[in-house]
Amino acid sequence: MENLTPKQIVEYLDKYVIGQKDAKKTIAVALRNRYRRMNLSEDMQKDVTPKNILMIGSTGVGKTEIARRLATMMKLPFIKVEASKYTEVGFVGRDVESMIRDLATTSLSLTREEENEKNREKIENYIENKIIEKLLPPLPAGASEEKKSQYEASFAKMQDRFAKGELDNLTIKINVPKSMDLPEDGLPPQMIQVQESIVKVLGANNKKGPEKEVSVKEAKKILAQEASEELLDEDKLKELAKQKVEKGGIVFLDEIDKVAVSASSSSRQDPSKEGVQRDLLPIVEGSSVHTKLGQINTDHILFIAAGAFHLSKPSDLIPELQGRFPLRVELENLSEETLYRILTEPKNSLVKQYQALLKVEDVELVFEEEALRAISHFALLANEKTEDIGARRLHTVMEKILEDISFEADEYQGKEVVVDKNLVESKIGNVVEDEDATRYIL
Repeated sequence: MENLTPKQIVEYLDKYVIGQKDAKKTIAVALRNRYRRMNLSEDMQKDVTPKNILMIGSTGVGKTEIARRLATMMKLPFIKVEASKYTEVGFVGRDVESMIRDLATTSLSLTREEENEKNREKIENYIENKIIEKLLPPLPAGASEEKKSQYEASFAKMQDRFAKGELDNLTIKINVPKSMDLPEDGLPPQMIQVQESIVKVLGANNKKGPEKEVSVKEAKKILAQEASEELLDEDKLKELAKQKVEKGGIVFLDEIDKVAVSASSSSRQDPSKEGVQRDLLPIVEGSSVHTKLGQINTDHILFIAAGAFHLSKPSDLIPELQGRFPLRVELENLSEETLYRILTEPKNSLVKQYQALLKVEDVELVFEEEALRAISHFALLANEKTEDIGARRLHTVMEKILEDISFEADEYQGKEVVVDKNLVESKIGNVVEDEDATRYIL
């Protein structure tokens, strides 16, 4: 996936996010440039810094969805954080460096999954042997050839039964490993180093926990973790995860506008806003942050910031931070046609989701074309009359329309339920006409 062309990246995003061509194009080029950079000489790589992106657009227009789908597609370490949750150093709350520590944790988990997938066969053999040995203890030393032959035949039968899942309900006793990962959230680097020292000292003696009786089905999951630890080199794993963060990490920094200080508002109301921006600056510019993977260099981590900028402007951010987000893209507000397409076109659109949910109850949900057009129309009207929350308004409208059908699903079992324009208008038509009702109900 790492060498997809910008066009292929946009094609993938089109399956899940409707419209916003400019935003998709900008992000696709930024990601492709990362691949291009990796193919340059080491000397040149150091000078090619990522072009961070600032996305400007109202809530619900697809900013977060674009970033989330990209991370899924590219299988890169990705985290979404809200800038408004961070505080200036010295204030109580999360410091900005914690986002890189979170990214490192995500990368380690992602790398472990990939390495487990590569070693799937070895891990499965490890689990199988451990469980069968518990059910069929090994022969003592010096056993006769006849007994060895009988044991091998029994072992082969057990392997066959294990593969078919016939042993899943049997119970065995195994050691349940203790987790030695201590929380590092919000702690200063010095405290994290102390934690790591404690883990190293205590880890060797306390790796195995108490013996518990569990089913074979549960034992498979517990032993999968044990197999991963036994077969994978933890230091190598951390090194791979570190490289993955430094070369491919993506931080999606939402609500960046909430830490901007507009000229019209008094900065005295929240003195830490500008402080958060100044703390963000070295992280975005490039610095070293201590994490469980060691020192992470943030020079080539891609930062995608997003904000509605209703009460402030991008120019209200401190100039140094503005300069670290050279690519600007403005997302369009959603039209009635776009809302209709969001309802129907994405791979797992809202319509498909509700149809699948009611299919569980053996109810066939059918939407008429006119009904879908009416839903889009009323969602747009609700956005215009109250706060514009973009495509999220579709969720509210759909829930209101289908509330009774979902509640009485057992009465419709085995039947086809048609959602037509009359049903849509009867459920939400009057609500949308009344501005106060819209504000409180939709």
